[in-house]
Amino acid sequence: MQMFLKDATVYMNGSLFKKDLFVDSGRIISIADSLEDMANIPHFYNMFVCPGFVDVHVHLREPGFIFKETIETGTMAAARGGYSTVCSMPNLNPPPDCLENLNPQLEKINQTAKINVLPFGTITKLQAGTELSNMDEMAPFVAGFSDDGRGVQSDELMLAAMTKAASLNKIISAHCEDNSLLKGGYIHDGEYAKAHGHKGICSESEWGPIKRDIELAAKAGCKYHVCHISAKESVALIRDAKAKGVDITCETAPHYLVMDDTCLLEDGRFKMNPPLRAPADREALVEGLKDGTIDMIATDHAPHTAEEKSKGLEKSLMGVVGIETAFPVLYTKLVKTGVITLEKLMELMVVNPSKRFDIPVDFKNSFTVWDLNCEFTVNPDEFLSKGRATPFEGEKLFGKCVLTAVNGKTVYSNI
Repeated sequence: MQMFLKDATVYMNGSLFKKDLFVDSGRIISIADSLEDMANIPHFYNMFVCPGFVDVHVHLREPGFIFKETIETGTMAAARGGYSTVCSMPNLNPPPDCLENLNPQLEKINQTAKINVLPFGTITKLQAGTELSNMDEMAPFVAGFSDDGRGVQSDELMLAAMTKAASLNKIISAHCEDNSLLKGGYIHDGEYAKAHGHKGICSESEWGPIKRDIELAAKAGCKYHVCHISAKESVALIRDAKAKGVDITCETAPHYLVMDDTCLLEDGRFKMNPPLRAPADREALVEGLKDGTIDMIATDHAPHTAEEKSKGLEKSLMGVVGIETAFPVLYTKLVKTGVITLEKLMELMVVNPSKRFDIPVDFKNSFTVWDLNCEFTVNPDEFLSKGRATPFEGEKLFGKCVLTAVNGKTVYSNI
């Protein structure tokens, strides 16, 4: 497939430029201020072109839960969303807690993944929180270690994990949740929960473990990354830890930046963990983006079946999909409204996650092309993911992915 991209807005080296590009078979062959017009090649005008996005927090569900998602369907969805690399979480069966259990996933990635996939190994065996996984043997093959979906409750075990990870020069990517504070809650312990008789999850169940882990990470000297922060106290703790020199980064997800518990409906597509919190929390997250406290945006793409998500806020499983809508949501609601610049969004979706997780950026061979002027309505029936539960269903957004190329191959095209 050949394309002539005339007057494209190109993100390179931290800045935006107006360029002409010639693309041939998934590779950018030429970039110039002005290329000679190319007869008999499809012309596309005023596109946006950037390196493929990097998502350090997705659930691909294989092996073990292929009725929810597979590596193939999940990476097809990621390609449609403009991603060239994703890091897959270890909530699998068997969980990757040793090389023997990691190998089936690695083999399937090699066989069926449409984009680059870097898996996480677990922090603890079976994600049970009682004994460390075989981190040494998995280290060469994983992005880092996480028990995502389950917080490590033991201070001693987390310190041991951080010490081991530091010796291996690997990241601990922590799902921070204090089980003793949950008390059966399933949405934020805020005004909506009180008004509608729901059991709430307090913010301390998130920020309490973060506070603990910051102290442990400083002691162990490990690379520490906090998954999907949602609370204003979490932002403040991480900001302070960075000022003190702790080797800490964090992520949040699109839904926490543009929604809060005033947006809730009695529908499972609004149920995720951590939950949508109060407006003040959302505002603190946006400020954290602006001042650099929050390093990156990850989707926490978490597909479930329609039945699993059809039981309302109380009984539906936690988790929503988002990898196909992340960039349009963020572009429409944060960039077009002037909250952040497009360059800042690229830092959050490409530059920072790549640097933190040592993922190479090869712009000429792994890139994505977008029509930012195209408006569409989010229709989950059109998703390539098996998951359909999104809080953005029915929203009008801007940004259509025209093409994604990874490693010099076209992996998605909508031309």
